[in-house]
Amino acid sequence: MSNKHETSTELHRGLEERHITLMSLGAAIGVGLFLGSASAIKLAGPAILLAYAIGGAAMFIIMRALGEMAIENPVAGSFSRYAREYLGPLAGYLTGWNYWFLWVVTCMAEITAVGIYMDFWIPGVPHWIWALAALVVMSIVNLIAVKAYGELEFWFALVKIVTIIAMIILGACMVFFGLGNGGIATGISNLWSHGGFFAHGITGVLMSMQMVMFAYLGIEMIGVTAGEVKNPQKNLSRAIDSVFWRILIFYVGALFVIMSIYPWDQISPQSGSPFVMTFNKIGIPYAAGIINFVVLTAALSSCNSGIFSTGRMLFNLAQQGEAPAKLGMLSKSGVPSSAILVSAGALLIGVLLNYVVPAKVFTWVTSIGTFGAIWTWAVILLSQIKYRKSLSKKAAQNLKYKMPMFPFSSYVTLAFLVLVVVLMAYFPDTRIALYIGPLWFVLLIVFYYVKGLNKKNESAAALEQSSTVEIVK
Repeated sequence: MSNKHETSTELHRGLEERHITLMSLGAAIGVGLFLGSASAIKLAGPAILLAYAIGGAAMFIIMRALGEMAIENPVAGSFSRYAREYLGPLAGYLTGWNYWFLWVVTCMAEITAVGIYMDFWIPGVPHWIWALAALVVMSIVNLIAVKAYGELEFWFALVKIVTIIAMIILGACMVFFGLGNGGIATGISNLWSHGGFFAHGITGVLMSMQMVMFAYLGIEMIGVTAGEVKNPQKNLSRAIDSVFWRILIFYVGALFVIMSIYPWDQISPQSGSPFVMTFNKIGIPYAAGIINFVVLTAALSSCNSGIFSTGRMLFNLAQQGEAPAKLGMLSKSGVPSSAILVSAGALLIGVLLNYVVPAKVFTWVTSIGTFGAIWTWAVILLSQIKYRKSLSKKAAQNLKYKMPMFPFSSYVTLAFLVLVVVLMAYFPDTRIALYIGPLWFVLLIVFYYVKGLNKKNESAAALEQSSTVEIVK
């Protein structure tokens, strides 16, 4: 294979350990936490802390399942490849296109949030203008070499992480020592003083699960980077192992401080980010503006990650012959530029939605995004179950990175994901996802058979089998 061919078809392993560590920390810290948490708090009250903890535990199991496979076989488009290998070609095809669709929809939520945040400084400008500007800038960033993407994401993530930790520390000082409140500690009575901890009962917690799970969307992106990470065994395992503590600190810790300081019933999506409200309450000069800048960069960061993910997934689908061949080629700088541009083009629908239905776009896209994420997470768990069954007893014992409490943990987490889908069907606001999501799958399946991809995959499998027989002979 010539160098020229390598440059055009093989991704560059340009992501360093510090890139992947910060990307894994920052991937899920975006609009779901900074803005979506307001909607979740409104639904569940202080008990939202329980919802985030339960959802976080499920995500930790999903990531361990992904890590078990990705460390043994680190490839681009990881879970799409694993689905193809362990669940069949159709599952791999559906998972790849679903993940592309899911991130396109998620990026729509991110660019929608950019418009909401910009209202803080420049009110009155239509949201679609800011959405379009964000899309253009993040697309340009992704067309540069992967190392440049990793570098920008490193700094984006660092800003988010430092800010949340600062908010937790300053907020805790206000709660326990009265910082910014005349020396009078606010205490944590706000967690039960406005209707109790379960202010809206268990129903409120269940209603919030869709938004909670949307907040975690993006953590699995660590697996997509597997094809471009140096030393995957060390860097991927370290990133995945930090998931549980990250969830406790950044989600449960941050929201605990916010709701201790600010009565939960005064927090709403219309008031903007709860993070901005909290820093304003602490009374630090210009804090609200600073935090608004941080949450703006968080939305841009998640959009940046989304364009990265969609580009890599289209690239992987093209390599499998399930997307136009041109999308499987790379630019001179080693990025799938055609795939990135196609994804950015699809995101223009998000700009259009911000123009047509600005009030409803956020709820719609987050619920559709959650449906797509649940499919991805379920496929990761099912692939891992099949993967384990394919191993001999000795091979399973020698795995470098094992799933804890297998198979019990896998099946319980799958049952939890089914529960979230049932809840989405039950509540009218999120039901739209169960119309659009399955419709998208029907269109994909029709395309799969009309284009003869099933026959192509059968031929490829037969050829691979005959090659294996020849080798054995």
